[in-house]
Amino acid sequence: MKKIILFLTLLIYAGSCNKEDETSFKIGIISDCQYCDCDVKWDRHYKKAPQRLKEAIEILNKDTLNYTIHLGDFIDKNFKSLDRILPLWKKLESTSYHVLGNHDFEVKDSLKEEVIKQLNLKERYYSFIEEDWRFIVLDGNDLSFHGALTKEKKRQTDSLYNILKDKKLPYLKEWNGALSSDQLTWVKKELDFALKKNQKVGFYCHFPIYPIDQHNIWNRDQFLSLIKPYKNVKIFFNGHNHEGAYQMENNVHYLTFKGMVDTKNTSAFAKVNFNRDTVTIEGFYREPSRKLVIN
Repeated sequence: MKKIILFLTLLIYAGSCNKEDETSFKIGIISDCQYCDCDVKWDRHYKKAPQRLKEAIEILNKDTLNYTIHLGDFIDKNFKSLDRILPLWKKLESTSYHVLGNHDFEVKDSLKEEVIKQLNLKERYYSFIEEDWRFIVLDGNDLSFHGALTKEKKRQTDSLYNILKDKKLPYLKEWNGALSSDQLTWVKKELDFALKKNQKVGFYCHFPIYPIDQHNIWNRDQFLSLIKPYKNVKIFFNGHNHEGAYQMENNVHYLTFKGMVDTKNTSAFAKVNFNRDTVTIEGFYREPSRKLVIN
């Protein structure tokens, strides 16, 4: 009888381990590579970005990753910078994704659409599924003074900025941006799909939601009102604030990854392991390691 009980116990344990394995996966995250053949400014060592990206990709390629994502500001301001940095990025052995950052649009107006094409983006905001997660990639430049590319989007940008400017918001800066009403409507549909399919939701964006500082997306309050009823939203990962930050609100982990381009002698990137009830960040160099519990 004892042998039977022991056998059943081991069987149940093995089954639970297999279930864990079925839903676990690992990814790579890099933010603010921001390459430019430019002099140092604000402790951003632009010319060192290619070597740092090369090293990060070599390390990431040693692991089996489901995908790698860059959280915006792949380049700083020169379109020709892509000629130097994209060949390195293409050496990634995993699937790769990009988030659009404000500096990615600091090129001539005639080249802004070409940046999007060069980053292999069919849409400026999009989603994809990995195991039991739906990842929603936002475009925080949708309404902005640098990234709004149509007359209608420029009109909406001016309108929103003028509505908000009397509120003295710390993050109403011209280098930030907002989600359009069309994008917010799309986000709601994505959240409904995820709920219907019993999927957890993770957001990627260049601009942060929390903590409140000068880097946030302009209409963060509208976004928060939208996601509040959806208890399946678990994480929000972003870049933009090169110092990094973390805050948890309403069981959602808001994590800002540090900028790769910053400081003279160090870098920053991470591997992130998704399990059934935890998201574990293995940070490299300045990016801290941490464990996020998913409730």
